Amino acid sequence: MRTAGFNSIDIGAMETSSLFMAIALMFVGASPGSTGGGIKTTTARILLVCTHAALRGKEEVNCYQRQIPLPRVLKALSVVVASAISVIIVTTCISLSDPGITFISLLFETVSAFATVGVSTGITASLSTLGQLFIIAIMYIGRVGILILMSAILGDPSPSAIHFPEEDLLTG
Repeated sequence: MRTAGFNSIDIGAMETSSLFMAIALMFVGASPGSTGGGIKTTTARILLVCTHAALRGKEEVNCYQRQIPLPRVLKALSVVVASAISVIIVTTCISLSDPGITFISLLFETVSAFATVGVSTGITASLSTLGQLFIIAIMYIGRVGILILMSAILGDPSPSAIHFPEEDLLTG
């Protein structure tokens, strides 16, 4: 999957497992220096090494003999969570507005639009007007970037003079 906007095979004829793999590749997307969409390969890499560090009981996240600062890890986590929530919400909305289309096709269209890939299973034209508006919205979110969009909506964070005590919660 790439952001060229064309394909050499019929995407609509792909099996569900192939579509799901393509969805995963599109969601990760391109590297930060390119014009491709998705959460970016570096974001996925940060989360992978963060998960590896957590499973090994380490308190530092290291990659290629360099330490990844905690704010960068939190930013990567927020990009993935906000992107996943956006895709889930839009896919759910489209499935409600167009109930006759298979879920995997709707998820494929949504992730393709979010990652600005430009490939389709061929259902976009058959979506209702509301479904097409949802596709347009997720394209905009994916092109602008989820963090930029959220900071535009929420505004600049103001520094806080309040510092709360730490709490060690059980996780996993």
